[in-house]
Amino acid sequence: MQKILLTCCLTGSAILPASAQTTTPDKPATKPAAATKAQEAAAVVPEVTVSAERPTNRIDRQVYDVKSDVSSTNGTAADALNNVPSVNVDPDGSLTLRGSSNVQVMIDGKPSAMLQGDNRGPALQAMAADDIESIEVINNPGAQFGNEAGGGPILNLVMRRNRKPGGATTVNANGGTAGRYNSAVNSSYNEGAWGFQGSANVRHDGRNSVAEVTRDRLDPTSGQFVHSSQESSGRGLNDMAGLNGSVSYNLNQNDTLTGSASYNSRTNDQHATDHYVNGATGLIPASDYVRDTVRNGDSTNFAWGGRYDHKGALPGETLKIDLRVSASENQNDSDYANTYATAGMIDTRARQHNQFSTRIVDFTGDYERPLWGGTAKAGYKVATNNNENSTLYTDIDPFTGTARVNNGRSNAYELDETVYALYGSYQMRLSDRWGALAGLRTEYTDMDIDQITGGVKAKNHYINYIPSAYATYKVSNDANLRFSYARRIRRPNANDLNPYVTYRDELNVSSGNPNLKPTKTDSFEVGYETRFGGLETNLRGYYRRDTDAIVDYRYFVAPNVLLTTKANGEGSHSSGLEFTVSGKLTPALTLNTSGNLMRAQQSFYDDTGVLVERTANSLSGRVRLNYQYDPANQFQVALQMMGKQLSGQGYRSPNHSVNASWRHILTPQLTLVANVTDIFNTNKMETIVDSNTLRETSTRRFDGRVVYVGLSYRFGGTASSADKRDEGGWGPRPGGPGGPGGPGTGFGPPPGA
Repeated sequence: MQKILLTCCLTGSAILPASAQTTTPDKPATKPAAATKAQEAAAVVPEVTVSAERPTNRIDRQVYDVKSDVSSTNGTAADALNNVPSVNVDPDGSLTLRGSSNVQVMIDGKPSAMLQGDNRGPALQAMAADDIESIEVINNPGAQFGNEAGGGPILNLVMRRNRKPGGATTVNANGGTAGRYNSAVNSSYNEGAWGFQGSANVRHDGRNSVAEVTRDRLDPTSGQFVHSSQESSGRGLNDMAGLNGSVSYNLNQNDTLTGSASYNSRTNDQHATDHYVNGATGLIPASDYVRDTVRNGDSTNFAWGGRYDHKGALPGETLKIDLRVSASENQNDSDYANTYATAGMIDTRARQHNQFSTRIVDFTGDYERPLWGGTAKAGYKVATNNNENSTLYTDIDPFTGTARVNNGRSNAYELDETVYALYGSYQMRLSDRWGALAGLRTEYTDMDIDQITGGVKAKNHYINYIPSAYATYKVSNDANLRFSYARRIRRPNANDLNPYVTYRDELNVSSGNPNLKPTKTDSFEVGYETRFGGLETNLRGYYRRDTDAIVDYRYFVAPNVLLTTKANGEGSHSSGLEFTVSGKLTPALTLNTSGNLMRAQQSFYDDTGVLVERTANSLSGRVRLNYQYDPANQFQVALQMMGKQLSGQGYRSPNHSVNASWRHILTPQLTLVANVTDIFNTNKMETIVDSNTLRETSTRRFDGRVVYVGLSYRFGGTASSADKRDEGGWGPRPGGPGGPGGPGTGFGPPPGA
C-alpha cells in the first residue's frame, strides 16, 4: 500500500471522490463537468491523501504493472510474462527467468495444480492477461515461501481485484488471423460489507509449427558417424474457456471472510506429420518413412479456497488463515500411422492413450505483529501434492486390425508428496537509512513413489533448513541500495522421478531418474535504484550457485533411438548484471527497456563418463516504445531478444521478435485495440548438441505473425479501462516498477504467503 497525493477541486462544499478522478503521472485529474471557471478560480485546493494499491518494489521483490500494456485486453498470461524484464516465454509456453527454467509460477502467492510440470505452458497460454493486476518477480524468495513446484525464483501472478464501491463490467471481444478469436468479461460489485468479483473468457488460439532435426550419432560397430533426419509439421488451434469468481464479507471492522473458485478447460487437438530418414548402421538397415499423427485430448483445471483475515488490537497486527485446493486433469489419445518408402517394410499403425493428473491442497497460516521496534512474522504450511500418470500403448496388427498392448511402451506411476513447514522472520529499521529483514524456514518432506507397472515402491523423507536475508539502504530521496540472500531447494517433480521409459516418437524416448537428489541453490543479489532526469533506473548484480543441479542427460539405448533423462550434474553457477530503465523521453514518448548480461557455467559427465565444463555468455533484453499520438491514439512497439542458454548437454541459440500494438479510444467507454506479434516471423527455437557420440541440431519455427483486432467496452464506473491504463507499462509512476518505489526504501512487511 502506497500513499498517493491527489489534488482535488471543491464544488460547493463537497470534495470529489477519488473514483471520479484519474491520476497518472502524465495526465491531470479529471475536472468535474459541473465546475465553472469562476468556481475553479475561487476554489480552495487542499491536499487529500488517498490510499490506493499501486505496484511498488518491496524489500524482497520487484513488482511490474502489466495490465497497462496496450495488448493486455486480447493477450494471454504468457504474453504478460513476456513483458517482464529477464522473463522469456516461448511460443510453446516454455518459461525462463534469467536464462533458467527452474522457476515457480504462483497465483496470489499460492501454488496451483494447473501451473505444474508440462501443463504449465498450455495453462499460461489459456489464461487471460486482462485478469492479472501485476506480476511480482521474487528472485530470492524469503522464508514465507515454500519450495513446491521447482523451488527456484518465483513469478507471482497477482490477480485483478476492484474494491471500490459500486459496480463495473468490462467486455472484450477480439478476432485474429487464421480463425483465431477470444472474448472476456470482467465484473465487480461492492456494496456495504459484501464484495463480488468474477470473470469469464473463451479463446480459440494456438501456434502451428514446423521443425527440422539433423542428427549424427557414433556407430560403435563401425566407428563412423551415421546421419539421420526428421522433418515435422504440427497444425491445430484449440478451444479454451475459463471462469473465476470471489466473494468477500466483512464480519466487522477487524474480520473478513473470502471465498474463491475457478474453472478452466482446453482442448489438446493436433494433426502432425513427421518424415524420418535413418542411415544404415552395423546392426540395422536404412529406413525412410512418414508418420501421421492425429491427437485428440482435453484438460480441465479447477481450484477453490477460503481465507480468514483478522486485524488485531496492535497497529499492524494481522492473522491470515488460508486454504487452497487445486486440481488438473489431462488426457489425450494419439493415432499413429507409419507409411514406409523403404522396400520390404510393412506399414504400421498404433494408438497411445495418456492420462495424468495433479491435485494440490495448501493450508497456511500467517501471524504478524509489531515487536521490539520492528515487525515479527511467523507461519506454518501443510501441503500435499498428488500426481498420477498412466500411458497405454497399443499396436494395431496391419493384417487383422487387432489391437495388442505394447507392455514396453505402457506404464502407470504415482507420486504423493507431503510437506510440513514452519517459518519465522523479523523486519526492522536499523536507522533512518538502513532496514533489514531476516528469516528461517524449516521444511519436512515425505515422499511416496509407486511405479505400478514395474511393481516398485519407494519412500523418502528429509528435513531442510532454508535461510534468507535482505537489507536496504536509503542513499538519498531518489536512490536506494538493496541486498539479498536466499537458499532454496528444488525437489525433483513427478516426471523427473518416474523411471519408466516413455515413448515420444521412433527416434526419441524419455524417462525420469528415481535416484535424483534435490538441487540446493544459494543466491546473492545487490541492486541500486535511482531516478535519473525523467527516467527511473534499476541495476542489479547477482550470483547463483546450484549444488547437484538437475540437468538433461541423453544417450542412445538402441540404434537411432535417443533416451532423454535427468541427472544430477556436478554443479552450475551463473552471474550477471540486470538493468531496467523506464520513463518519458518526451511528453508523448515513453521508454521501457531492460537487459540481462549473464555468464553461466555447467559441469556434468558426458555420455562417455568424462567430466565436461561449459561456459556461455549471453545478452538478453527488450525495448518498448510507447507513443501517445493524441488523447485518443496510442502506439507501442516492442523488441524482445533472448541470448544463448545452456541446456543439459547442449545449448539454445539466441532468438528475437518484434511486436506492435495500437489503442484507439472511440468513446470514454469503448476502445479499439489492434496488435501484431512477431511481425517479421523471426521467433524460433534452436537447440544444438555437440558431444563425443552425438551431433544434433534441432530447429522449430512457429507461425509467429498473428494479428488481433478487438473492442473493449466498460459498463459502470467513471472512466474507460483505457483511461485507467498508463502508457508506461512497468513504469514510470510514483513507486512504480522499474524504479525505487518512491522516495522511501520500499521497506515494509511483505504480503502474506
